[in-house]
Formats: sequence, C-alpha cells, structure tokens
Amino acid sequence: MRILQPPEWAKPRGYSNGVAASGQIIFISGQIGWDTECKFQTAEFVGQARQALLNIVAILAEAGGKPEHITRLTWYVVDKNEYLDCGKLLGAVYREVIGNHYPAMSAVQVTALIEDAARVEIEATAVIPV
Repeated sequence: MRILQPPEWAKPRGYSNGVAASGQIIFISGQIGWDTECKFQTAEFVGQARQALLNIVAILAEAGGKPEHITRLTWYVVDKNEYLDCGKLLGAVYREVIGNHYPAMSAVQVTALIEDAARVEIEATAVIPV
C-alpha cells in the first residue's frame, strides 16, 4: 500500500488523500453502531462509531484482513456538528480500534439513516496483499 500525497500539498490530519494498493479487494457495506444481535448498546455518537468500526474489523477478519488493509472509509453522519464536536474522543476510539492507520476518508452529512437510532454509518474498502 502506498499513500498518495502530492509533495506541495499540506499533509492531511487523520486521513490520507489517496491510497494505491494491489491484492484481494474487500468491499464492506455500511456498518452502524449495533452489536451482533442488531441492537444498539448506546445512543451516543462516539460509542456507535466505535461499534461500527469494530463491525468493520470483524467482517474484514473473515477475509483474513486486518485494519491496516483498509484503503478507504466513508462516514455518513446525521449531524456534522456532532461529528466535529467529538473530534478528540472519536480520534482516540479510532486509534483504539484501527490503530495509527489513516486510509482515504470522506465524511458526508445525510438527512437520515435507514435505522432511526443510528447516528453514523461507515462503509469500507480494503485490499489484502496476495
């Protein structure tokens, strides 16, 4: 995996502008903050984000992948201010689950998610070296 960073650009914080990789491509559908029984254990944003990231890691493990194989994350949030206000705590949770690996990322505010109780949905793409 190679991070794509034009040398004249400011270095991004907490994500990469681009990633080049080759291997087995894994597509993980949007994960929300519910547990293995499809139940929310918290209504709180960071807690739901943590669970969604754990869900991504569990699915990736089914293909033999690890968090460092994630090449892209797309975050869908129902309240961008809630997302922005949680920055430090969210960063700590991200590093706890994913580590110091920062793939290409996008965050998008949406009017709602399909599950009414969901505050965040995260989809992922990963490339496992072969």
